[in-house]
Amino acid sequence: MAEEGLLACPDKSSSTSLLSEISNVSTRPFVLAFTACSCGAFSFGCIVGYTAPTQSSIMKDLNLSIADYSLFGSILTVGLILGALICGKLTDLVGRVNTMWITNILVIIGWFAIAFAKGVWLLDIGRFLQGISVGISSYLGPVYITEIAPRHLRGAASSLSQLSVGVGISVLYALGTVVAWRDLAILGAIPCLMIVPLLFFIPESPRWLAKVGKEKEVEAVLLSLRGAKSDVSDEAREIVEYTQHVKQHQDVNSHDFFKLFQRKYVLSLTIGIVLIALPQLGGLNGYTFYTDSIFTSTGVSSDVGFISTSIIQMIGGILGTVLVDVSGRRSLLLVSQAGMFLGCLATAISFILQACSKNNCWETGTPILALISVMVYFASYGLGMGPLPWIVASEIYPVDVKGAAGTVCNLVTSISSWVVTYFFSFLLQWSSTGTFILFATVMFLGFVFTAKLVPETKGKSLEEIHSLFYDSPPEDSTIF
Repeated sequence: MAEEGLLACPDKSSSTSLLSEISNVSTRPFVLAFTACSCGAFSFGCIVGYTAPTQSSIMKDLNLSIADYSLFGSILTVGLILGALICGKLTDLVGRVNTMWITNILVIIGWFAIAFAKGVWLLDIGRFLQGISVGISSYLGPVYITEIAPRHLRGAASSLSQLSVGVGISVLYALGTVVAWRDLAILGAIPCLMIVPLLFFIPESPRWLAKVGKEKEVEAVLLSLRGAKSDVSDEAREIVEYTQHVKQHQDVNSHDFFKLFQRKYVLSLTIGIVLIALPQLGGLNGYTFYTDSIFTSTGVSSDVGFISTSIIQMIGGILGTVLVDVSGRRSLLLVSQAGMFLGCLATAISFILQACSKNNCWETGTPILALISVMVYFASYGLGMGPLPWIVASEIYPVDVKGAAGTVCNLVTSISSWVVTYFFSFLLQWSSTGTFILFATVMFLGFVFTAKLVPETKGKSLEEIHSLFYDSPPEDSTIF
């Protein structure tokens, strides 16, 4: 595999090409679809970011113990697991747009359940419903954007949409410092309320239409997405022919889910699972849900910490969006993973210095290092590991196993997320330094994995990417 420069600079011709592509896809259906996905990602970020600034006030108002609040924080990931189990089948069965209806309704109900909770049970129910929605939409959003965007803007469109996750987290962090937790929950419902009217006007995925046998609608949908004057005949033909090719070569006696475990899918399945689970096992939810605990333990002002990390994560996300279709997915993944590794390592060192500060040494440097380490972690995450794992996963699976692959990847990351979220507080009590060294080790192993096995998908159509993986496979026998 040829190595690429980590941060290649765009040349004039590539910039002109990008501007041309942006002009071509600025149709009303595409803009509405992109807006709906971006609002959904923003809502996702609001859900994730809600618990960090509200921990103390919720515990005080509802008289919750640490165990009660740990359950509230982690039950989101229990819902994620359920959402992960059904996401692939649901989106394949009812389509991408109809699934968006379901996820938005669940989130709205969840927010109002939290806002009007008088006890822990309604609080947990609301968070659980949100988890189901996030478990579905974390797969659905990137897949839908990937399937409707043109190849040269697919990465940028997906990355820009997923940037909204970081923006949502940042906004909730900032609002949480000045808004009561019940009012904050009501504000969190606004993005989903904005999405609902858009769902009446956005098109279904052309690749899903081809999968379910509606070939005649594929070209019409592509024309609405690319513009009435665009020539979409080649793109429509490629989508339909590849879908038919997949159907002709699939095992009619094999269930869609079990087809995924054939030998030819081993590499792509492994890549998807590792990339998507890596941020969770590398401490993401520990940093996100319990940022206040990290800052408090190391002497950082929570307000300063939340605002600083919010700004730096958005900057990283914006930079990643600009570079994803220029430098490529793989290069940004490597830079992002290296930065998250350094962030974890610096956080571990800050806890060591914090222990030393009790003996009156390094007293001033500890909070500064802790703040910088968290900022480096979130900036690096926003640069690549936030949006790119799901973008890559949405690109590398053919339509016949995309639902099953999404379910498996989502299930693995949801379980990983639950484990880290629930046990993070206990790990900090065991060893603060050891916890972040463990996260750093995970990110280092992820860097090695990406460098060795993850291919570059920039600038290729989905059908070309699938041909790269599957047209010359080994035996089709299952691996079990």
